[in-house]
Amino acid sequence: MKYLIFFLAAPLFLGIAVTTSAETTLKKIDKSGTLVIGTRTGSPPFAYVNKNNEWVGFSIDLVEKAILPALNKKLNKQIKLEKKESAPATRIPLLTSNAVDLIAETMTDTQSRRDSVDFSLTFFATGAQFLVKKGSPIKGIQTIAGKRVAAQQGSTNARIIRERAPSAKLLEFPDQPAAFQALAQGQVQAYTNDGIQLAGLKAKAPKPEEWAVVGEFFSYEPYGMALRKGDSDFRQVVNVGLMDAIESGKYFEIYDKWFGPKGEVPYPLAPETKRFLQMQVVPK
Repeated sequence: MKYLIFFLAAPLFLGIAVTTSAETTLKKIDKSGTLVIGTRTGSPPFAYVNKNNEWVGFSIDLVEKAILPALNKKLNKQIKLEKKESAPATRIPLLTSNAVDLIAETMTDTQSRRDSVDFSLTFFATGAQFLVKKGSPIKGIQTIAGKRVAAQQGSTNARIIRERAPSAKLLEFPDQPAAFQALAQGQVQAYTNDGIQLAGLKAKAPKPEEWAVVGEFFSYEPYGMALRKGDSDFRQVVNVGLMDAIESGKYFEIYDKWFGPKGEVPYPLAPETKRFLQMQVVPK
């Protein structure tokens, strides 16, 4: 009977040990005093290294001016920010391995990705298009049959091209600079990515007038900040920070800085998109 009781109780004790040893993201940040984010170095204006070798961008500003204040309030201390480079192929492994606490860049919230990670509320909405040389015969997804098209590894754009334009010759690259280099060198005839990223890439190109962003959106790309699966307390802090920024107008100030008429990449905020963002703010 003693042995039976031991074997029945062992799983309970084991479960307690596993539960108590697991460290939540908030506990990790509280202990280290640092929020570690995964973000991009070559995706203007969301996150990139500028000519002064500063790591800047819209996503980074949102973290610094919206999420950090909410985190400081929650933990009752000043939290520092550390940035690590992420890319479509590396961001989920960085998150699940605890190398970063939050992915803050151009990551589309999809049902399949929700199997591995959780997402904050949507902080930006765009859709996939193509970057081509001026005068290219490519005008949208309906005209890429047989054409060489670049995309980033692990991106939703690459998946959609494979599904909807299987006769296109898809070449995948590890990041945006590599894909653009392939386009500039003539290895591919188009580069597909979210329209806002292509607009940013065109604006930062040595000769912007040589390039064109073409085609109607062939996807819906709602950007969210990715977090470890099941970490609801940290997700709540991130969402509160974003909601407070939207409600107070701070979000729209940051948006105007990067996407307004005098911003890095002018990209007017559609009234329906603004309303969508505002409707995500739940009552206090």
